[in-house]
Amino acid sequence: TDGSTQGAGGKKTMTSILRTSDERFRDLPDFDFEPNYLDNLEGFDGLRCHYLDLGPQNAEQTFFCVHGQPTWAYLFRHMIPVFLESGARVVVPDLFGFGRSDKPVEQSTYTFSFHRNMLLAFTSRLDLTDLTLVGQDWGGILGLTLPMEPPQRFSRLLIMNTALATGDVPLGQGFIAWRQWCRDNPDLSTGRLLGRACPHLSAEERAAYDAPFPDIEYKAGARAFPELLPEHPDADGAEISRRSKAWLQGEWQGETFMAIGMQDPVLTPRMMHHLHKSIRNCPAPFEVAEGGHFLQEWGAGVARQALQSWQR
Repeated sequence: TDGSTQGAGGKKTMTSILRTSDERFRDLPDFDFEPNYLDNLEGFDGLRCHYLDLGPQNAEQTFFCVHGQPTWAYLFRHMIPVFLESGARVVVPDLFGFGRSDKPVEQSTYTFSFHRNMLLAFTSRLDLTDLTLVGQDWGGILGLTLPMEPPQRFSRLLIMNTALATGDVPLGQGFIAWRQWCRDNPDLSTGRLLGRACPHLSAEERAAYDAPFPDIEYKAGARAFPELLPEHPDADGAEISRRSKAWLQGEWQGETFMAIGMQDPVLTPRMMHHLHKSIRNCPAPFEVAEGGHFLQEWGAGVARQALQSWQR
């Protein structure tokens, strides 16, 4: 379909928008959750956003789980039951271009500000409060820039293999290699990629990661992400990330739990220990020796460890 979208700065453009058929999401292993949709996010006219909203609406704590590239809400299936058992509410959106959310086909639609503004509009539309950010990869790169925004909706952070993209330090060699691989493989197979990073995944689980992307035309959002990481101080997202870093270092009052997948070649343990120094009162990280980049695939243990840490 053709639709009108409004991205960063309020500029409206016409773009072709794809919507993955519901048939592709039937009978996914360990993911029998009812879909919810919003098609009236402020600034994103014509785009439908999918999200999960589980547990009691009046829960004291809400886990706000944000995925990265090239995944979707399915990535959190092992963590969701642990959070629900604690009595919490769990909200998991699919970013535009991923999962069951709509997918503009023009890669230029996707910018750092486009995704960040979507998350701000989403939390405002649902009026979410007392949030625990659960972020990894771009879920943290974007998500860690949200807590400082008024009204301050976040009280806890659960962060895994991510970074603050401040644009004032050289990009890691692992990330540069990953970005080049994505350039060389525009029809990247999500299921095959997840299978390499997480060898314990079944064929059915790998297929679930492929479900949102029937063909290459649906993958513009997945291809875009490596190009969006700020490489220079004036790049989109860099300044807001530097402001967020300063705020998290000096003003963050909430609780934090950091987990590190020690086998991640892209967002490495060294990078995570650097991030650890950027978050006020962040306890020593929980290291998962066998865990890789997509640490949510080892997520049940991480979630339990985080809850135990906060109970103490």
